[in-house]
Amino acid sequence: MKKLTLDEITALEAQHVVTTYKRQPVAFVRGSGSRLYDVDGREYLDFISGIGVTSLGHAHPGLAAAIADQASTLLHTSNLYYHPLQGQVAARLTKISGMARAFFANSGTEAVEGCLKFARRYWYTKGNNERTAFVALEHAFGGRTMGSLSVTWDEHYRTPFQPLIGPVTFVKPGDAAALEAAVTDRTAAIIAEPIQGEGGIRPLSNDFAQAIRDICRRTGTLCIADEVQSGLGRTGHPFYFPVLGLEPDLVSVGKALGSGVPVGATLMSERVAQAISPGDHGTTYGGNLLACRAALFFLEQLMDTGLLEHVNTAGRLFEQRLRALALKHPVIVETRGVGLMRGLQLAIDATPIIDSARERGLLVNRTNEKVVRLLPPLNVEVADIDRATDILDAVFAAVGAEVSA
Repeated sequence: MKKLTLDEITALEAQHVVTTYKRQPVAFVRGSGSRLYDVDGREYLDFISGIGVTSLGHAHPGLAAAIADQASTLLHTSNLYYHPLQGQVAARLTKISGMARAFFANSGTEAVEGCLKFARRYWYTKGNNERTAFVALEHAFGGRTMGSLSVTWDEHYRTPFQPLIGPVTFVKPGDAAALEAAVTDRTAAIIAEPIQGEGGIRPLSNDFAQAIRDICRRTGTLCIADEVQSGLGRTGHPFYFPVLGLEPDLVSVGKALGSGVPVGATLMSERVAQAISPGDHGTTYGGNLLACRAALFFLEQLMDTGLLEHVNTAGRLFEQRLRALALKHPVIVETRGVGLMRGLQLAIDATPIIDSARERGLLVNRTNEKVVRLLPPLNVEVADIDRATDILDAVFAAVGAEVSA
């Protein structure tokens, strides 16, 4: 395969690839652990991990061996037939989540789509064809497909594709009275991220989670916990919804599950599963052997090797270092998050921080305009947390000097 320069890569994309992304001016060709290497061989510390996807870092030798073994054995047969891995992954996911069953897809947005479809199917099976509405939260991000986009709050994403699936009512997180007013006898489900990711690393409060739980109990409304970004160890817990006291009927997972191999899942309670019939939903690729082999390896690492404990330890150190940065640099208004899911709320647009960090060899991400999002691999080394925060210290010092000037 020909080695391309950055200019050649960008020229090819400019000619042949649909421009839906504003890519940063760098192209990566190799990775190792928490590090990425560009076409010129320059090293970067990766603290966005493919937006929370490469949960075991890059080129993990155990994952690489498992994928290679599966690729040389059997990749795909479709969901017309059984294979030995899908049930094993489902068993692990249901055990750690407390849900009863899993439906496998290829991504987080598809997992959210599944939640929405199965919620409507539940009420249809119950003979209530009127319960088709959803209540979602301001700052929510469900994904880009039509259903998940419908429960995504930002009008920038939504407006060009209206009309979307509805009706959907958006409620401000923390406003229990507004939530109470939004839920009617036509509401199929409330959908909430325990920690909003794209919306700026915003954890739900325990009080608001209790309000969701109480309203769902009283009205029978289903609860959907969107754990695509916050789930599977990112917070130091297998899932974050039990920490808040949520009692979901459906849970969406994705991102970390395949550690880079595309796979997602919709998890559900038995009462929801019993409302579903063969043919109600489907996917050609979802839960194939390659995806399940990667997911099974990741879940083994997460639950059997002390990785969760490491996330808790590293997360506490990360919080300490970020709080120290906030005390030192007034441009940081607030630090938010849990475990290795962190956000820095700034007083300015985050773009110059992201660009300056990349130029210094650190990859972080801008979200919600003024938030620096940090999602390092779950097995990130403590020394790399120190290095990353040292780089951010230098970046904020430089930005502060420019603002003062």
